[in-house]
Amino acid sequence: MTINPKTVMLIAEDHDFQRRTLVRILHGLGIVDILEAANGREALEVIRSAPKPPEVVLSDLDMPEMDGMAFIRHLGEAKQGMDIIIISALDPVLLGSVAKMADAYGVHLLGIIEKPVTRARLMQLLAGHHAAGHAPEPVRPVPPAFGWQEIRAGIANREFEPFFQPKIEMASGRVIGAEALARWRHPVHGVVAPYAFILEMERHKDIDALTFLMLEKAAHACRDWIAAGFDTTVSVNLSLISLADISLAGRITACVKSAGLEPKRMVLEITETAAMTELAPALENLTRLRMHGFGLSIDDYGTGFASLQQLARVPFTELKIDQGFVTGCAQSRAAYVIVEASIALARGLGLKTVAEGIETEEDWDTLKAAGCDVAQGYFIARPHEEDAFLEFCRKRAGSA
Repeated sequence: MTINPKTVMLIAEDHDFQRRTLVRILHGLGIVDILEAANGREALEVIRSAPKPPEVVLSDLDMPEMDGMAFIRHLGEAKQGMDIIIISALDPVLLGSVAKMADAYGVHLLGIIEKPVTRARLMQLLAGHHAAGHAPEPVRPVPPAFGWQEIRAGIANREFEPFFQPKIEMASGRVIGAEALARWRHPVHGVVAPYAFILEMERHKDIDALTFLMLEKAAHACRDWIAAGFDTTVSVNLSLISLADISLAGRITACVKSAGLEPKRMVLEITETAAMTELAPALENLTRLRMHGFGLSIDDYGTGFASLQQLARVPFTELKIDQGFVTGCAQSRAAYVIVEASIALARGLGLKTVAEGIETEEDWDTLKAAGCDVAQGYFIARPHEEDAFLEFCRKRAGSA
């Protein structure tokens, strides 16, 4: 792996010898610009005063004045956008909890290294940073909260569009599809991520306008990929709120067919993080969609309501394991057991398994060995605009 020598890194470690050891390893990898701090408080001061903020932070957990957990919290609150690697000799179970805590604070964790640090393990985690950095998604910091009228106007002006995150067949390494993720190409603020508008739309119980815009644009894109010679599908998220309307299945089918795509080429992802309150119309819609040829995926599996009950009720074709279990599963025994059980359950029900949130080669290898079918995550690629996704497919096919 080639490391960009211009990458700025920060080491937060109170033990002088271990900090110097890390500096030597990084120098050996070609990294020149290395910042140092003896605890979390000092690290925050270094970040504030540095001419160029670090892209990657290597942090111990057990440090005086401000420990690593408080440091991670401050990074999350400041929305610094840097990657972090945790370095610690603590029990792996505790480290797993810290990893979940980092995710909850919005800090992107590249992984965990148990002391003593090895060059090979550090290179492996840095590969996740550099792989994700090849084609970054141009999403800018979230501006002040948008009002409902402004969001509605953006929908009416068709400013919302899908970005596509590749889905890879683990056995062959082939691109088999993509998940369409909604982005707002705002005329003032640039590309805006979904957490700036989705909750407001769901609060007003008016998510359908966005859903149908994504269905239409995603179907057009998938049709073009197929015309270019790629055997792909596209996945689009479907809110449970929409399923109460018994006309939904017919309207979705008409929308996708009008865009020139066969329903069998589209997978509808239904999150299980909300309760299915309108059971009868939801089941009618989902069953009708399967009859029309759509694939159905249970998204965020393991995090929501009545998972086993929904699997028994709904004609799903795919089980999507939540990234909270996938990311770092190679290091976390508890996460791995849940992933392994989910794969076994899906296999017993005849469902395809998709692991979202794969961020390191180690996690990829672990999921592949466990028998997972499809992979998705920053280790493979960030979400792309439509043309960039097609180029990704071409490059992937050329390197196969």
